[in-house]
Amino acid sequence: MQSRLYLDHAATTPMTAGAIAAVARGQGMWANPSSPHAEGRAARAALEEARAAIAAAYGWRYETLLTSGASESLEIALGRSLVERRIVSAVEHDAAIRAGGLALSAAVKADGVIDLDALSAAVSGAPALVCLQWCNSETGVRQPIAAAGRIVHAAGGLLLVDAAQMPASGELAEHADFVALSAHKRGGPPGIGALLVRDFATLRPTGGQERGYRPGTENLPAALGYAAALAEPEPDHSALRARLDDAIRRSGGIVVGEQAARHPAIGSYRLPGLAATAQLIRFDLAGIAVSAGSACASGSMKPSHVLRAMGWSEEETREVVRVSFGRGTTGEDVDRFIAAWRDVARHARRLAA
Repeated sequence: MQSRLYLDHAATTPMTAGAIAAVARGQGMWANPSSPHAEGRAARAALEEARAAIAAAYGWRYETLLTSGASESLEIALGRSLVERRIVSAVEHDAAIRAGGLALSAAVKADGVIDLDALSAAVSGAPALVCLQWCNSETGVRQPIAAAGRIVHAAGGLLLVDAAQMPASGELAEHADFVALSAHKRGGPPGIGALLVRDFATLRPTGGQERGYRPGTENLPAALGYAAALAEPEPDHSALRARLDDAIRRSGGIVVGEQAARHPAIGSYRLPGLAATAQLIRFDLAGIAVSAGSACASGSMKPSHVLRAMGWSEEETREVVRVSFGRGTTGEDVDRFIAAWRDVARHARRLAA
């Protein structure tokens, strides 16, 4: 009997061996990092070492707040930035849309990439905090962060980047004012993330821990696990995703956002004529775990707001599944999924006939 094949790493990916060991080490340092005694000071030193390592992995030379994850980081930046206006792209994660409240929505083009002309017009009225994903968690489509940052900054605004799906990289250090990060997408433990902040003067404090910007006892074991995970390199899955893209096209499927730059480990695919819910059941019976949309929305019956913003009909959005790779994904794994996809596609054609 074949073992289960997990291809939903964009939802969460297994902790690395280094992260597991680091969490165990942190659990052995049983002291509050805010306590003034020797044990507390030792815990504080370990916490600051982890904070510095997380920042260094992203080439960040400014401030780093440890949070419970990307959703909280987005909520802090969108809720407490001192710039009054909010603009959130139409394809942002549900967490950003909720945190943005009555934020203006910035349109995207048919390929899922933000319309830079529309963004320029939106920020022209007054300075704004603009929230934009590095990469969409449903489609894998990447946004032109550098170009968007130039537009936002020229208008006197600030750029918040949701980089939950971003590998450790210094790409954002020159363009973003805030960066929301999540450990469990990168092989770290759940319940820990970070908000990278260029200048604390742009963010309203609330008191408590984390320089007065987030109350609550610091999660030392998780912080150590996050730092350890970021130290472990991630493979380039571009060739594997290209192989999958090609097989999907040849089997009658549609590659979502194929004309745009995309995350090398995330692919989103439509199988015309068969609902995603039915596809997921068939893949699960074949021992393969994939998802429909982002993890936070895959259990919802609502059509994907991301695909709707790209111009897809409600019916079309309900025929899309997401496949995402992790550190251990192999060519054999992709071939196994391709074989399963072809079986499901044949089933769809029989239903249509």
